[in-house]
Amino acid sequence: MNPLVHSMSPQGRTGGRVYLRMIHEATAGRIDWRTLPDYKRAYAWRRGRKVRHLARLAPHLGALRNEPGMFLWDDLSILLFTPEMRARTVFVFHHYEPLQFDSWPVEPLLWRKLFAVLPQCRAVVCVAPSWAAFLRERGVDNVQVIYNAFDLAEIDRVRSMDPSECKARLGLPQGEIIVYAGKAVHWKGVETVAAAIKGEPGLCLVTTGSNTIGSPGQHFDLPRTRYLELLRACDVGVFTPRMREGWSRCAAEALLLGVPCLIQPVAGLGDLARLTEQPPPDPLRLAKQIRERARPAPDESKAVYETLARFDTAYFRDVWSRLLIEATGP
Repeated sequence: MNPLVHSMSPQGRTGGRVYLRMIHEATAGRIDWRTLPDYKRAYAWRRGRKVRHLARLAPHLGALRNEPGMFLWDDLSILLFTPEMRARTVFVFHHYEPLQFDSWPVEPLLWRKLFAVLPQCRAVVCVAPSWAAFLRERGVDNVQVIYNAFDLAEIDRVRSMDPSECKARLGLPQGEIIVYAGKAVHWKGVETVAAAIKGEPGLCLVTTGSNTIGSPGQHFDLPRTRYLELLRACDVGVFTPRMREGWSRCAAEALLLGVPCLIQPVAGLGDLARLTEQPPPDPLRLAKQIRERARPAPDESKAVYETLARFDTAYFRDVWSRLLIEATGP
């Protein structure tokens, strides 16, 4: 009989939801999963949503107190766990970003309490070394890094496509440098890139996602296969977030698909930049940098691919299966 593990529902399009969904998929044959709904993602109005989420989830968590199995959790609702439940928990810490606080003034207190209770967990996992250091500075010593992982068969299929043909299918200009600035949501830095290249001839701004900021460039909200083709069509990626990300899937997938990047070395994104030797953007000369990065050294793409290819689905399946099996043991 497979071990029983409870988690939040992995539905959603954020990097954290993708990571959780990959854990479910990678271990589906070895783990019996049970999930609870993630209410905070159903609220169109963000103000106070985490507090409302905790209030709605409390009865469900109370019912789980005497249930068998362990917990894989990545949500502030771990504060509603008993100490005995936390002792059966592997907690996934994606990132910490005060810019995203939607339940002020209560939320900062909730996060402070979270850091205080994480040492009670069986294990804590984060996706980048900088976040492991962040947690250790706050007294969380039972932490390890398990990186984002990628389906190389999927990546290789798209990598084999001709970028010019991808541009044509997506209606992008052939004679311009296509600049991918990531997801068009708050604090991701799209505005910085847009302002730096505004009016620059031969540069075309591209963004993806839900577009909560009204991107001034060509915006695409695409299913995954088409999204990867869009990345393949791009010539340069520029990532200038104000927020402290975990280990940006957008940037990593662009690099895997042969797109040279300029990456702001912030938090986990800085770990990715150092690992793949991508230079930081300079807003004062960004247009010039983009033109320079559009002509990378011939071997750079191959070296970057080989660096990130270590984090494939086999790596992810093995490390997570081993951790969960060990965590369900005595």
